[in-house]
Amino acid sequence: MQLGMIGLGRMGANMTTRLLLGEHEVVVYDRNPDAVAAESTEGAVGATSLADMVAKLRAPRAVWIMVPSGKPTDDTIHELLGLLQAGDTIIDGGNSNFHDSQARCKLAKEKGVDFLDAGTSGGVWGLKNGYCLMVGGDTAAVKRVEPIFLTLAPKDGYAHVGASGAGHFSKMVHNGIEYGMLAAYGEGFEILESSEFGYDLHQLASLWLRGSVVRSWLLELAELALRDDPTLGDIRGYVEDSGEGRWTVQAAIDQNVAAPVITMSLFSRFVSRKEESFSAKMIAALRNQFGGHAVMRETEAKQ
Repeated sequence: MQLGMIGLGRMGANMTTRLLLGEHEVVVYDRNPDAVAAESTEGAVGATSLADMVAKLRAPRAVWIMVPSGKPTDDTIHELLGLLQAGDTIIDGGNSNFHDSQARCKLAKEKGVDFLDAGTSGGVWGLKNGYCLMVGGDTAAVKRVEPIFLTLAPKDGYAHVGASGAGHFSKMVHNGIEYGMLAAYGEGFEILESSEFGYDLHQLASLWLRGSVVRSWLLELAELALRDDPTLGDIRGYVEDSGEGRWTVQAAIDQNVAAPVITMSLFSRFVSRKEESFSAKMIAALRNQFGGHAVMRETEAKQ
């Protein structure tokens, strides 16, 4: 089917490529014309503006937004609602707050436009492995654009998880869990690194992937990071948070759910910005491996 893709960063560009490989027609737009040109060489139809993109889509249109959460997403949706027609569909695949998604759904409905929130996981590996998709919104709208989800996801990697907001709420909690898992790996490897035994950390990470109860994709990425840099000597232990951990902790408070592991893992990221630790280096390296998130290098810190 035909889809408009707005935002051609790490995720949007790879998703476009996967859709093209799945024989969908993709009309792309990004504020950076070079990004549009790059996707056009792969078979996408380039657009010079949102209005140009909408004009190149056939009704009923489907448009996927893959831009940063908050104001960039808000601005994009407001402009789109002035261009789209009743029966069209907007899909927000970014890491938006679920409250914002519910409000945007209500606003879109006033214009007769369907709005779906698609929690998207898979990072920079999604092009090869597929993206895990948690989709919230009206059933009829989800079904209409389902071919898109089925192409982007691996087998059994997509589900319609509930009403408006459910997709981004589940992705929020997913990322909260990720915070806790990253913290556990980071702390564990710091204990190993500071012990008297002089462990080969890459060897242990590789060993634990074979039959261990703590094996996981994150551990595979730890093995990759340690293979490239066994001491993580070129990485500063400075770990950003993109918002989902904070929202998960707030949801836990609002719902009277005890979530000490996720809460402390969030606070540990704050600590990482004030002092150096191997645990924080490990978390920074893992985030770079799965999501392409920028890491602060020691050379940069000394400048």
